[in-house]
Amino acid sequence: MNHAPRIRTVVSRTTLVVALGAAAAACGGSGHPLSARPYDAAGQLSFTDVVGDSRKVDPDKPLEITSKGDDERITDVTAFDASGRYVAGELAADGSRWHSTSPLAAGAHYTVHVSTEDEDGAPGRQIVDFETTAPTTNKPLGVTLGPASGEYGVGQPITAELSAPVKDKAARAIVEGALKVDSVPAVEGAWHWVDDKTLHYRPKEYWPIHATIQAHSNLKGIKVADRLWGGDAKPLTLTTGDRFVAVTDAAAHSMTIYKNDQVINQIPVTTGKPGYETRNGVKVVLSKEPYVRMRGTTVGIAEGSADSYDLPVYWATRVTWSGEYVHAAPWSVGEQGSANVSHGCTGMSTSNAEWFFKNVRPGDIVKVQNSNGDAMTPFNNGFGDWNVAWEDWRNGSALTAGTPEGPKLTDRARLRPESV
Repeated sequence: MNHAPRIRTVVSRTTLVVALGAAAAACGGSGHPLSARPYDAAGQLSFTDVVGDSRKVDPDKPLEITSKGDDERITDVTAFDASGRYVAGELAADGSRWHSTSPLAAGAHYTVHVSTEDEDGAPGRQIVDFETTAPTTNKPLGVTLGPASGEYGVGQPITAELSAPVKDKAARAIVEGALKVDSVPAVEGAWHWVDDKTLHYRPKEYWPIHATIQAHSNLKGIKVADRLWGGDAKPLTLTTGDRFVAVTDAAAHSMTIYKNDQVINQIPVTTGKPGYETRNGVKVVLSKEPYVRMRGTTVGIAEGSADSYDLPVYWATRVTWSGEYVHAAPWSVGEQGSANVSHGCTGMSTSNAEWFFKNVRPGDIVKVQNSNGDAMTPFNNGFGDWNVAWEDWRNGSALTAGTPEGPKLTDRARLRPESV
């Protein structure tokens, strides 16, 4: 059988530009149908309606592609915009219809590749280009990704700060689905909504050593809610160094430091005395400050009281925003290794504090155990993210809450990618 030449046509109900010229393809004779050059399927497909005189597609509506005849079926659709964002979609089992399952961006240019086959198995092809209408409001939802690009420890979470609150679950799913984090080596991870304007991302376990982590937002132009559209976001790239974990046993008055799971140092320390016990749990190094003036009034201790203090402190490594540090405490060297006498910080000799300060980086792990203090809170006093069980962490996601874990990374690589 031979196909007659198919003339390029304007698809019914749309003026999407056909980018594939008409071509006749012979599939009869001794040639196999799949070896033939794809014929132009433009006359066999219909697309989403265009809107108004601008002849542009409404991004509020899903993109739909339908086969016109019973003897023509859609076999594959790939749609992407000018920035490389792919549109996820679903194809009917009988190949009669494909529709997008992820939102289109407003004010964007899209290219769609559609593959078909006729009743004899001969392949058809159509490539179309179209633009979407501009957002209906000038109120963009900005995203600030953090921390700043650079090298961090394996415990560093990725953060996303939104310029406006997002409370609706469906709107949160749109935002979260547009925030992408990839690492090499690849690991499982998830976003967690801290509050209406803040998300944190972390893997199930710590990041791999010497990994490269890239985060970016595909939210620009995407409708999040009524009169709220995605805005710009600056991408970031992080790298991790060695796995540096410092474990303080408050009962033994000792800190053991591991580098890539090997002990590299053990330091006598003092932690919080009764009434000021150091918090238990996993903390992440926030910053390093060579000199800090520490005053009891900043943590609610009355000036002139028995517990009042005003001290110059050197080699201070901050682990909470409320003022918990690992630092030099030359005034308590006699108690270090035998008693807890601090107001909550982990104190050590000046030489040991200098060594710790010079070997640690933001994102490294500091863990305290066997203290009588409260547990480290997850989010309001630094990065306590690792104290949240993985199941609970996933339940804080608008996409993974209440769902089983997805396919393994080795299996996922064989699946067709969804929107990016």
